[in-house]
Amino acid sequence: MAKKSSIEKNKKRRALVKQYAARRTRLLAIANDQSLDVEERFTARLKLAALPRNANPTRIVNRCEITGRPRAYYRKLGMSRIALRELGSRGLIPGLVKSSW
Repeated sequence: MAKKSSIEKNKKRRALVKQYAARRTRLLAIANDQSLDVEERFTARLKLAALPRNANPTRIVNRCEITGRPRAYYRKLGMSRIALRELGSRGLIPGLVKSSW
């Protein structure tokens, strides 16, 4: 089980990303528009840099919904390989059979 603080920190990051998503996309569109004046683009970059660091979507860590484990994460299922194996062994995931030979 991951530390509660790291799980909560990641939840705060997700909330910040959602809160600033529209503002970030608008500022990025202005900053990357080659047809605009250089000063306008530069001020958009400055405003973008003034946003909170955790408002950037790349700061979000994919974590297991059950254990909070950051590694070996299956995006399609939203859980780690260990949690998937555990639930599969208990028979809680339909169609999943534990392999053994």
